[in-house]
Amino acid sequence: MYDLVSLGKKAKQAAARLNMLSEEVRNSALIRAASLLRLNAEYLMAENTADILSAKEKGMSDAFIDRLTLNEKVIEGMAVGLEQVATLKCPLDEIVYSHENKEQGISIIKKTVPFGVVGIIYESRPNVTADAFALCFKTANAVILKGGSDSLRSNIAIVKVLKEALNGCGIDTNAVSVIEDTSRETTTAFMKMNKYVDLLIPRGSASLIKAAVENSTIPIIETGTGNCHVYVDKSADIDMAAKIIFNAKTQRYSVCNACESIVIHSEILDSALPKIAEALKEKQVEIRTDERAKEVIKDYPFLSSATEEDFYTEYGAAIISVKTVDSLEQAIEHINEHGTRHSESIITENLENAQKFLNEVDASSVYHNASTRFTDGFVFGLGAEIGISTQKMHARGPMGLSALVTTKYIIKGNGAVRK
Repeated sequence: MYDLVSLGKKAKQAAARLNMLSEEVRNSALIRAASLLRLNAEYLMAENTADILSAKEKGMSDAFIDRLTLNEKVIEGMAVGLEQVATLKCPLDEIVYSHENKEQGISIIKKTVPFGVVGIIYESRPNVTADAFALCFKTANAVILKGGSDSLRSNIAIVKVLKEALNGCGIDTNAVSVIEDTSRETTTAFMKMNKYVDLLIPRGSASLIKAAVENSTIPIIETGTGNCHVYVDKSADIDMAAKIIFNAKTQRYSVCNACESIVIHSEILDSALPKIAEALKEKQVEIRTDERAKEVIKDYPFLSSATEEDFYTEYGAAIISVKTVDSLEQAIEHINEHGTRHSESIITENLENAQKFLNEVDASSVYHNASTRFTDGFVFGLGAEIGISTQKMHARGPMGLSALVTTKYIIKGNGAVRK
């Protein structure tokens, strides 16, 4: 059995030491780590190439390979992410509440503090390794990373470079560690390490998040599977709708904020859907529709009938579903039933309808006349993100630094005893 206990103890000790470092020291280490990522780009890409070759031998999809790939652009993005996090204001030691209880002779403050040790379980995106480290380290949290088997060599290589940066700054290198055993047994055991890990964040497929929710004894933040919708209201600008849906679906298929389903008002179906389909045809997107929509675009070359399961599906591929509704209320009901509380958009020129949609759709991010692709920590001004939370406790939506701190009360007296 992989020695998780030793890993956990070392991370706990490192977290205590991190909390004693100044923010300036942590920022300097992040800048050094960014520089070393750039200097070691060839090494990182070589290790990543081995992961990619293995994935191709297993017959993994193009979308999967896209998520897995480290190239110069991705590595530069990782380095820039670390530098951006270094420039952000750290949310630690902020006083969020204060109270003077003169009757009892005590003063009370509530301030932000690190969680301690954060565990991240993720799948095929090796860039998450650097992003997760940056945000956790900035907030004085140690991080234990559990990536998927397909990206193991890439993750180990990235962590090796990060540890080199920490060592060069005289910082405990156990502030970041990677679990090198990718077995299901070790993953499940990691989920039960509540003695050493204070917060667990799973990132990836619905099955991964479900497994974490069902097995973890560590407090957990669910992050998003993204069955995202764009609703084309009867008052929509059709050209705008086609443009937005094309972007939301085709800019990148593998991301969780890509549009997976179009919901369209029946009154605009005949005029809007053919134009939307014409745009999607450029990328050979398969459209799976209900029967009403199918009649409108029956000559579309990549057309099939949607099942009920399609309306619940995050494809991560060049496939999109279409649902016809007869009212805004039906659209909201459909989205709230089939969505994953990630990102949802309405295209309409009717401001009253837009506001109703924004108020009543249950999602972490809701849009009016904009692509769902904007749900991202960088776009929202958070720097690198630790994930996109689709739950409602503690953090929701793209999670930046503020999602990685908790609070503690500090009470001072002068021989005070309760009266």
